[in-house]
Amino acid sequence: MKTIIREMTLRDYDQVFALWSQCDGVGLAEGDLREDIRAFLKRNSRLSFVAERGDAIVGAVLASHDGRRGFLYHLAVVAEHRRRGIGRALVKRCLAALKSIGIPKCHIVVFARNRSGREFWKQIGWVERTELRMMSRSTR
Repeated sequence: MKTIIREMTLRDYDQVFALWSQCDGVGLAEGDLREDIRAFLKRNSRLSFVAERGDAIVGAVLASHDGRRGFLYHLAVVAEHRRRGIGRALVKRCLAALKSIGIPKCHIVVFARNRSGREFWKQIGWVERTELRMMSRSTR
């Protein structure tokens, strides 16, 4: 059975949320509720993707931009389907979509404790920026 990469839609939410919930390296928060993802996909149309085998979603990634830099979130692949190029294909589609709208650079955030995730990103050409520190604050 072939794996298909296609644009993510809100109809995918239940399967995608279940996938994210199963992956250790994905940190879920209040911004990952259905209505928040609906707004995210609307604001960032044609940038987020799923990998599908038959009727099952086996991978997913969210992508957005601020007008000058892209951002990828929640890349996840079902454990049994890893090391088959699915994660790499999802990232490639996001980068191509961002490039097509004039976004020249993309960032990701990876938990420091997520060693396998950090290794994956390094293997596909991403550079760890140790001189930066992320800071966050809720607006709610």
